[in-house]
Amino acid sequence: MILDLQNIFKDYQQEKLVVPVLKDVSLQVEEGEYVAIMGPSGSGKTTLMNIIGCLDRPTSGTYQLAGEDVLKCKDKDMSDLRLRSIGFVFQSFQLLSRQSALENVALPLSYAGVKKKERRERATRALERVGLGDRVTFKPTQLSGGQKQRVAIARAMVNNPKILLADEPTGALDSKSGEQIMELFQKLNEEGVTIVMITHDRNIASRAKRIVHIIDGIITEEGGKEEGNE
Repeated sequence: MILDLQNIFKDYQQEKLVVPVLKDVSLQVEEGEYVAIMGPSGSGKTTLMNIIGCLDRPTSGTYQLAGEDVLKCKDKDMSDLRLRSIGFVFQSFQLLSRQSALENVALPLSYAGVKKKERRERATRALERVGLGDRVTFKPTQLSGGQKQRVAIARAMVNNPKILLADEPTGALDSKSGEQIMELFQKLNEEGVTIVMITHDRNIASRAKRIVHIIDGIITEEGGKEEGNE
């Protein structure tokens, strides 16, 4: 089990009002799985993603990531665990505009204390893996939306994380570029990469091997691809 969330609750305090966002959520993901967490706006899926990604802590519950008890970690330890274990892919790419594709991809390695020569070698291999070996010196302004997202995926993978965590990865792309990104995710999963993808789009969710539905902070349905969506 690579990811094990049990009885997760998350409340936010708004003045004197307590707002429940996640309500007794349990979720398990095995190594090598490809899971889509699907829900409408306001369903709690982003809050759940933040907890999975070690960006936030639940109000109560337990969370094991690759055998480590996340909620017993101090903030510094949680940051280290996040750097080692999770690769993030965001809808808006989150690339540094003045840095080349290679420099953007190498950034997590810099935070991890990897030496410059090894950073360049590993970042180059990561870009080659996503089909951008000929774009290493290009800056984001010189790349298409689909290419920017490929750079972001290469950056997410460069540290060999336990989980690739993607938040609406095709949301800012046209349909053709979005399809190419989904094909790349499928390829990575076939290579053994564990993927957890957050989306509101049924067509995108159907590309995963398992779909988890979340509505009003509650997981209401969990299973494989829905009939007719294969």
